[in-house]
Amino acid sequence: MLKKKILFIIGSPNQTTQMHQIATHLEVDFDCYFSQVFDTNPIVRTAVKSGLLDKTIFAGECKKKADEYLIKNNLKNDYALSVYNNTYDLAVLCTDMLVPKGLRKLKTIWVQEGMTDQVTNWSKIVKQHDLPSYLAMNTALNGSANICDIYCVASQGYKERFASLGTDSSKIIVTGIPNYDNIHSFVQNDFPYKNYVLAATSDIREVFGNDNRKKFISEVVKIAGGRRILFKLHPNEKADRAIKEIEKYAPKNTLVFTRGNTNHMIANCDELITQYSTVVYAGIVLGKKVHSYFNVEDLKKLTPIQNEGYSAKAIADICKSYIGFQGSGPELLKQYEPKVRNFAA
Repeated sequence: MLKKKILFIIGSPNQTTQMHQIATHLEVDFDCYFSQVFDTNPIVRTAVKSGLLDKTIFAGECKKKADEYLIKNNLKNDYALSVYNNTYDLAVLCTDMLVPKGLRKLKTIWVQEGMTDQVTNWSKIVKQHDLPSYLAMNTALNGSANICDIYCVASQGYKERFASLGTDSSKIIVTGIPNYDNIHSFVQNDFPYKNYVLAATSDIREVFGNDNRKKFISEVVKIAGGRRILFKLHPNEKADRAIKEIEKYAPKNTLVFTRGNTNHMIANCDELITQYSTVVYAGIVLGKKVHSYFNVEDLKKLTPIQNEGYSAKAIADICKSYIGFQGSGPELLKQYEPKVRNFAA
């Protein structure tokens, strides 16, 4: 008997590894395939080919890393549905800001990756006029398009946030999210440094935003107050430029890392400084003093639930149930109400 087929849409390294974790709980009973985020819209396809989207999850370094990851882990890459000529029974998405028409015909489950960007006046206008979410030019509206059948989110705070932005709350279930559901496990690590101030940067400039990096570095130095500083650069950043800026404005003994486990660095630090980064949640869970361009008290309400790494299985269980379910997403989730308490425990 042929197995039913599931397509996982991937993007950033975090989105890719999260989807892989979910798939590991499904691969025995289902055929699992993966594709980088894509769209069949001619304008988007032209932008991808021209390189205009190389600093986004559509192309460039993100796609290169995702393709390499799929090869390394022997996962089937059906990019843009162009390789296997498959008919899928379910699509698991990392974004609902741009969903190809072909995927909208399938059963769909959206999985939150991490922090979404700040809602700006422009993104409010986009939402108010029912324009495509990607026109917000950031991730502020990811999870709020109400396109998918089921939405798996990090916390009750995020459930309320996505519902307030337009997604039907009956579609939303708090499962936790892989990679951010067992943060205490990062305390045991082999990162060699301790007792420092960690600054985790964001790729604001690379995604066409304004970032006064000199001002940020100066603020980091001020907060550190003479303590050792470590910078962990965002993987999407232009590292050479960022390193030169840090060398110019930070103390000589400052260390800069372009690679490495950021969560281990957070576990060993005394204080964490971020811009727009999901890693701030690791600092909050571990009881660190944290700084963010977002309001920290608001972030505490949004912090992903901790369930000792159960989120991937919880989401996979929903996939298993929904792929053969005859009703709607909300109808399925009504049956999951008792389990929701276990997910959030």
